[in-house]
Amino acid sequence: MPKVSVIMASYNHERYVGQAVRSVLEQTCQDFEFVITDDGSTDRTAAEIAKFADSRIKFFLFPANRGQFVATNHCLREATGEYIAVLNSDDAFVPEKLERQVKFLDDHPEVGAVFCQARIIDEQGCVVQGKAPFLFENKSRFEWLNRFFYKDNRLCHPSVLIRRQCHEIVGGYDDRYAQLADYDLWIRVCLRYEIHIMAEELVAFRWLPRNANMSARRPDSIRRRSWEHRRILDNFLSIQDRDFFVRVFPEARKYADDTPQELLPFVLARLALHARSRRQAHQAFAVDTIFRLLGDPRTAEALRRRFGFDYRDFIAITGQYDVFNAFALRQVRSQPRKSLTGLWDTMRRRLGGFRSGG
Repeated sequence: MPKVSVIMASYNHERYVGQAVRSVLEQTCQDFEFVITDDGSTDRTAAEIAKFADSRIKFFLFPANRGQFVATNHCLREATGEYIAVLNSDDAFVPEKLERQVKFLDDHPEVGAVFCQARIIDEQGCVVQGKAPFLFENKSRFEWLNRFFYKDNRLCHPSVLIRRQCHEIVGGYDDRYAQLADYDLWIRVCLRYEIHIMAEELVAFRWLPRNANMSARRPDSIRRRSWEHRRILDNFLSIQDRDFFVRVFPEARKYADDTPQELLPFVLARLALHARSRRQAHQAFAVDTIFRLLGDPRTAEALRRRFGFDYRDFIAITGQYDVFNAFALRQVRSQPRKSLTGLWDTMRRRLGGFRSGG
């Protein structure tokens, strides 16, 4: 069994994939296998990969495009290493990346996954100054979960080295997500394990022009992120231990300390409604959660007794929060053409702003 399985889902990156593959083969840590699944590329990506004759490469080819995380999960199923490293086919590892991170996980068994800093490079591989899309400071897993709930994902996906055991326990990537599958995975990991960010820049993350990155702010990605974000917030409903809940959300202590365990989702929904970001995803999550709770008459009665909250309060909430932008759209349609730009910009700000690290 190799120490590390490097997995890579490739797609239409013939210009960059050779550098990506070489950056793995030239690692100072040579105890690895390299599992690559090409996701039905229509350019010469697969041909560029096939140029490398190395027994550690396990190369699979999808006949048609199926999606980045379908291909990534295929790599995971084929991986046999103790640790899993992830590489995008347009990014690259620094030569010491695996060696440094393997040593860290070997020395820190309490940590489930280790990340690192990323240097941002352009199409030509030159370092881009001034772009800092990723977070650098370390937090406890409880602090990370709090940030993941209220804000966004600022971890660099191809910087991770994660224990295979983590995937065996929390699962792989969700094939249904395209924008935020890594964010979904980090939440599930932090529900069970600590994570750590190393200070070194050990991965080169390529920033492509014309919004070509999967995480770029395009109309389709903004819409998709909003939907995926709403669904991913459901991960937090799995927190059923009151002490754990308060460690993640210390601001809810005054409500949660004497709240029955089965009503913690209501406390979480109220936190979402009052989140400073006021994203539609949080509001839709809150409304859906309270709706489900009120569907059980016994839970509805418990909410009335503990919080003085009943069906009329819920109906008031559904009239207060415009989770589908229905009122905003009506305003747009009723405005003169010259004022549409400002209204659309406002709606984009409400729906957008979410970053993924992939």
